[in-house]
Amino acid sequence: MAQAQQNGSLAAAPAEATSAPAAQGRFTLDTPLQDIVADEQGKAVIEKHFPGMIAMPEYEMFKAISLVQLQPYAGGKITDEMLAATAADLA
Repeated sequence: MAQAQQNGSLAAAPAEATSAPAAQGRFTLDTPLQDIVADEQGKAVIEKHFPGMIAMPEYEMFKAISLVQLQPYAGGKITDEMLAATAADLA
């Protein structure tokens, strides 16, 4: 019975975690870019801090990862300062 209760609470947690960002309208630097861009306000934040990123042909290759994951591959074009400013606007 305790195991069933644990399983029940574990099953409920991912559903809540999945719906929370959309319900609150908040994104983080760990949110996949495609999820941020799917939201009008999120897209505006990305376009503000990374102009032209979404229009890049390469966007299709990296849209499923987060800005934090993308930073090491950006050749210095995504700085810690840019990420901090983006995080503040996304919150």
